[in-house]
Amino acid sequence: MRFTVCTTDTSSRETTALSLSFITKQVKGFVSRLKMEGIGVLVTCPMTSYLEEQLQNRFKLLRPWDSSSSSEFLGQNLPSVRAVVCNAACGADSELIDSLPSLEIVASYSVGFDKIDLVKCEERGIRVTNTPDVLTDDVADVAIGLALATLRKICAGDRFVRSGLWRDGDFQLGSKFSGKSVGIVGLGKIGTAIALRAEAFGCSISYHSRSQKPYPSYKYFPNIIDLASNSQILIVACSLTKETRHIINREVINALGPKGVLINIGRGAHVDEPELVSALLEGRLGGAGLDVFENEPEVPEELFGLENVVLLPHVGSDSVETSMAMVDLVIGNLEAHFCKKPLLTPVI
Repeated sequence: MRFTVCTTDTSSRETTALSLSFITKQVKGFVSRLKMEGIGVLVTCPMTSYLEEQLQNRFKLLRPWDSSSSSEFLGQNLPSVRAVVCNAACGADSELIDSLPSLEIVASYSVGFDKIDLVKCEERGIRVTNTPDVLTDDVADVAIGLALATLRKICAGDRFVRSGLWRDGDFQLGSKFSGKSVGIVGLGKIGTAIALRAEAFGCSISYHSRSQKPYPSYKYFPNIIDLASNSQILIVACSLTKETRHIINREVINALGPKGVLINIGRGAHVDEPELVSALLEGRLGGAGLDVFENEPEVPEELFGLENVVLLPHVGSDSVETSMAMVDLVIGNLEAHFCKKPLLTPVI
């Protein structure tokens, strides 16, 4: 590339310098994009079209499900795979990580990273990122939405009208949400956002967390059973760890009681699902609003016929706006890594 520069005064020289600076940046950006186009990015399962478009525009996008044999596909593309993009459903386990000798980074299209083998990544020096913060509001909104839908029987009422039953009699009344005692399991960013929303409904807030938080108006319970015993609505919003797996067990459910409602927007494995099902069928629990399940997309069929249960297909963070923001974070982290810049949202 050749430039001929003629200057006659200070102003024109400054303008030329700015132009050259702009051109230099553009050229460097173009060269960087060319270098990244050969980088293989393996997506573990179908995600949003916007994510795949953005990856396709920058990298060599690898989609195993496009091939009749995923193992054959991986075998052909192993040398070029330097990044994996996964989500809360399809992560990066030790088997996948071991099969990718050139892997440098795992970018999770999710705030959670329980489906990623972090120990294996640390052993190999593989970076891991997630998409925190941008989805906080959406998940908190859905938590309150599930509580309202479950208590006020919104979904059941919708079916009642659509089926024509309204002509035959009145709909069974639900219970109010305003003023209820709300217990939150995990008072992190999402848990705090839920608490703020519930406060607007005049709800009293209690919580169980690894440590007491600096919120004097919220009552802290170091024991989750005590929290459940003192809550009319129990909302699960903690991270999934070995310690929190099945944190909602039979004892906690019994403590919540036949008038209590369980809301889960965390992870399916937070709840002992068979115990939850039996408690609902036996009337030991008043209701449940569930966005997540232990073996997604499989859901216990016993729940389908229960009017006191509201079910969502793990869409707590899946608004159009938030999905795009999450994609931008995934792309930003990948570009930062391959441009040798600090990661935007590092896990390790």
